[in-house]
Amino acid sequence: MFERPTGQDLFGILRLATYAVAMRDEDLIPDGIAQRFRGFLPVVVDVETAGFDAQRHALLEIAAVIIRMRPDGLLEPAQTLACHVLPFVGSEIDPRALAFNRIDPDHPFRDAVSEQDALNRVLTPIRRTVKSTGCNRAILVGHNAHFDLGFVKAAVERTGFKRNPFHAFSVFDTVTLGGLAFGQTVLAKASKAAGMQWLHSEAHSAIYDAEQTARLFCTIVNRWYELDPVKYWERGPEGMNEMIVDSN
Repeated sequence: MFERPTGQDLFGILRLATYAVAMRDEDLIPDGIAQRFRGFLPVVVDVETAGFDAQRHALLEIAAVIIRMRPDGLLEPAQTLACHVLPFVGSEIDPRALAFNRIDPDHPFRDAVSEQDALNRVLTPIRRTVKSTGCNRAILVGHNAHFDLGFVKAAVERTGFKRNPFHAFSVFDTVTLGGLAFGQTVLAKASKAAGMQWLHSEAHSAIYDAEQTARLFCTIVNRWYELDPVKYWERGPEGMNEMIVDSN
């Protein structure tokens, strides 16, 4: 697992050190993010792979950024979880994919782990956070999110990993959100339109792309939060029913 130092990054976002903490039942207090997305915890995921086919091509990197809600109702990236991954036995590697993401699967300093270990390091803390925030499931946020979800699901199936925290098919896709908010569907262009810095030298690293996607997602959702006077999600089921009755 990658470890990040504490302190602020170049975007001024506070980065927390990550470590496992045993949670007690009395610590599991639902927060506002469970209400915001109908019980779903948004988690940004980016994978770097050896091709486009999740059944045949190797998963090489996975990174996930858990999203949290501040007391003022705005979202921000929280914990980043990431691993280099060993190609599974029998997997195929497309040289064109490696030329694109600049990954050398045989590099001695990759410190890669098996798919089983990678899923345990990444998905187990996500499942713990789903519970601690009072959510029901995690929902994958990604740029072309079904690509990332497909590789996660394929790895889960291959390894027999139990209790995958992600919804089986629903996602939040920043391609759509970026097109809506900024008229841009390419991650680099949408990020720049949102006022974020983009470093081409860091792109196509799972960590960098996941953290940039997390910032983009939070920026778009936070802008909507500040502009929307109604905030339907804060009314709860009873408030929504009252609105429907009033409108009739």
